[in-house]
Amino acid sequence: MALMRLKYLLLLSFFIGLQGCQTTQQDTQQEQQARPEIFSHFKPDLSLQTQPTEQPVATADKTAEPVKLQPYKDTPLAKPRAADLWQHIANNLSLVFQTNKHTTARIKWYLKQPAYLEKVNRRAAPYLYHIVKRVEKQNLPMELALLPFVESDFRPTIQSSEQAVGIWQLVGATAYHFGVQSDQWYDGRQDILASTDAALGYLSYLHKRFDGDWLHAIAAYNSGEGRVKKAIEKNKKLGKKTDYWSLSLPKETAEYIPKLLALSHLIRHPEKGLKRPKLANKPLTTEFNVGQQFDFSVIASLSGIGRSQLHKLNPGYLKNQSSPNGPHTLILPIEQRTLLQSKLFRNNFIGEYTVQKDDTLYRIARRFNMPISQLKMLNNKTSNLIKVGEQLRLSKPQTMPGSLIVDYNISPYLEQQEDVVSTVAVDYQVKPGDSIWSISQLFDVPHKDVAIWNKLSASSLLKPGTILTLHIPQAKPPAPQTSASEAMLSGIESSLKKP
Repeated sequence: MALMRLKYLLLLSFFIGLQGCQTTQQDTQQEQQARPEIFSHFKPDLSLQTQPTEQPVATADKTAEPVKLQPYKDTPLAKPRAADLWQHIANNLSLVFQTNKHTTARIKWYLKQPAYLEKVNRRAAPYLYHIVKRVEKQNLPMELALLPFVESDFRPTIQSSEQAVGIWQLVGATAYHFGVQSDQWYDGRQDILASTDAALGYLSYLHKRFDGDWLHAIAAYNSGEGRVKKAIEKNKKLGKKTDYWSLSLPKETAEYIPKLLALSHLIRHPEKGLKRPKLANKPLTTEFNVGQQFDFSVIASLSGIGRSQLHKLNPGYLKNQSSPNGPHTLILPIEQRTLLQSKLFRNNFIGEYTVQKDDTLYRIARRFNMPISQLKMLNNKTSNLIKVGEQLRLSKPQTMPGSLIVDYNISPYLEQQEDVVSTVAVDYQVKPGDSIWSISQLFDVPHKDVAIWNKLSASSLLKPGTILTLHIPQAKPPAPQTSASEAMLSGIESSLKKP
């Protein structure tokens, strides 16, 4: 009897266990069916992904296999980079264009001067790649790279009636708050890349303050955070919408975003008539930290680059020397690889290092605070292999001249620049159909200057009969001809007079 009871219990346990397994399998199948598939609508093409990066390889006497970093499969891929920078910008513009009377008016304004972008691009070309890279690095809308065109026509030294300066039109307090230096030697608002960093920092701050609304943030950049907040609060109290297009803002700000969106729309659609420039999608200039106070004349002599060209590329420097307190960074009109292989760099800014046991390129680069890509470029390396005892070049000043400065009472460059072209004031009566742009083209003066001279915004509408004051440059009288021998004697005499 006991034996029968034991058999019955074992049989019962077997059936219960079998039923449990079936239930578990069914539950697992139901759970897999119920689990949502993440990004099921998007299957990235990993063939477009850049090659996985490799960790630095060990030295030759201690080999190690490279560790490959696999791309994260659910990360959406960026659009492939176009060979032309303006095409790349067009491909990545993301703010929604809204067709209304404001944007339509701005499109018509641009189309009346179809060569506008080509003209301004000549000023922007040395810097635009660097600005685009900064915008992308911070994951900001590409439209922000176009703001210097809207703000200042990319004129680094322009100053508004409100004392805003530079391509980003930064006022002193904002610039200071976001880390821009200014003193008697240097104004960072006129430094293209320093002011770009400050402006993008300010725009990012405003984007957070306005809960992720880019149109509100850009409007606040133009007219002030408080003014836009008051307009939003006013609409809330009246039960109105609070989007940008519904706000009551000053005329200049009300036209500011339509101008930006119209420009981005025409860049996307060049067939509509605004000529889009051609510009290689690569850096045409290189940022170079001299590392100490320098004189433009000395750098020009060492590099073979004209002093006036150096000043033109670096408008933030107000004198012929950098400030003793820095910054000491220059934009040079050469690509990085060319700079690293130049006599200027090799003769004055290169040190040497002997590879030790257990060294890697990665560790050496970190120790000397330089990018591993630059270290490889300096040493013509295509791989990460190094050998114990190998001599590596480093971008560490060790053979620099004791001083890179020369004493001047006044900057020779600024002394030359002080030969300002004389102007004559002319009154002009506005005719029907005139605009600030058309008047500026008629008299061949910058349209921003016409606005500043008459305390207007660049987009102000003009009433027929209004009298505008224009300052027209006078032609210089022809310089008297000097013979070669007289020129030589004059040069010798001026040299002897120098201290």
